[in-house]
Amino acid sequence: MKTKRCRKVWCTAFLVLMLTAMMLQGCGGGSKKSTEDWLKEMKEFSTPDGVTSLYLKQSWITQDLGSDTSLAAGEENGSEAVLLLSFPKTGLHQVDSMDSLKSYMESNYQAKDAEPVEEFEVPGMSNVEALTCNISMGGQSAQACLVYGETDYAYYSIGYVAQKINDRMISSFKASCSKFHEEVTEAEDRTTVELTDTVKWFNASYAILTEINGGDYNRFAGTPANDDSMTVNKQSLEEWWSVTDRASADETLDWILTEGHRTGFADNMKSLEESGIGQVSAEERVSYILENFDVSQEEAQGYADNYAVYEQYGEHALDGWDYCRAMNLMSFYYLAGYYTEEEALNKSLEIAQTMQPLFESWDALIESYMLGYEYWAEESSSERRAVYEELKTRDDNPYQVDYHTALEKTW
Repeated sequence: MKTKRCRKVWCTAFLVLMLTAMMLQGCGGGSKKSTEDWLKEMKEFSTPDGVTSLYLKQSWITQDLGSDTSLAAGEENGSEAVLLLSFPKTGLHQVDSMDSLKSYMESNYQAKDAEPVEEFEVPGMSNVEALTCNISMGGQSAQACLVYGETDYAYYSIGYVAQKINDRMISSFKASCSKFHEEVTEAEDRTTVELTDTVKWFNASYAILTEINGGDYNRFAGTPANDDSMTVNKQSLEEWWSVTDRASADETLDWILTEGHRTGFADNMKSLEESGIGQVSAEERVSYILENFDVSQEEAQGYADNYAVYEQYGEHALDGWDYCRAMNLMSFYYLAGYYTEEEALNKSLEIAQTMQPLFESWDALIESYMLGYEYWAEESSSERRAVYEELKTRDDNPYQVDYHTALEKTW
């Protein structure tokens, strides 16, 4: 996403300048103060969007990071600074869990040699973990006290950076974090459709991906329709589907409904069948493909595996993959603003009525979806299968809606 890349570039430039200044200025010690004493010398600093704030030293100045959800502030001479990075859970970020948050910091800031810091509390934040570590960027090194945590709204990394972290700084940083405040306004939601059985059926057809993306399968399209989700989905559609407007959206939808991956799969398997591979034992098929086609060992194994799928399920083995993704595309198109709500619902109904008779149950449809994923991604679908099985154990299991529900217009 452009905003994510922008944030990384600005953070990098800011930290390199700051680390360079630290090499020249150095950092002093100082006597230990209480939290109350530290707070008397501080004032509130907020992220540009006003959602998150900390108390920092009154003399500090801020640095524009090019991100509305992040904050950087420090001494004018660069000797000390705090960097707050926020990854809202409603967006599509490379940070979507506490583990990925830590990996992000370790990768982008070379955070290493971590030592835990005890008794670190941040109000309103859960899973708080504080540590000191060494960081490196742009050829410069420094030390940092990092705090990781999450709220219902976002994943956070808050770091106090100096050439050498001492007890005075950690004490000051604890005081700053004790005034952490988050005020999230309720997001606008332009969605009006009620969650009828027909809409539940739509949602279930792509509930696995909704769950993976951190969405809500109990609402049409999985997330509120507003300006934020419009921006996120436009970027995602351009990145993953090369869709940039209504015309390219319709062109892509037409491709997946008339061809998709199922057509290429069927054509390839028929070619193998015509070559006589069906007369070869399963154990000898990789060798057979290598002898008769100009492919690599890995490709030959893939063709052999796909032919086994073709033998078991036939030329329509992957139909569920294409149709489920077509249903998912309608939610993306709606959120991106390329389709109105009614247009997206009407087209979803048309697609659903086409795909429903092709399968006998949710299990059959999802199995076809998984086979298509394996064909497209050239990897195991085990993680997605685990998501599907876990969803079926929930009280709000999206697959509780009868697969054979009479699909009709209810909006």
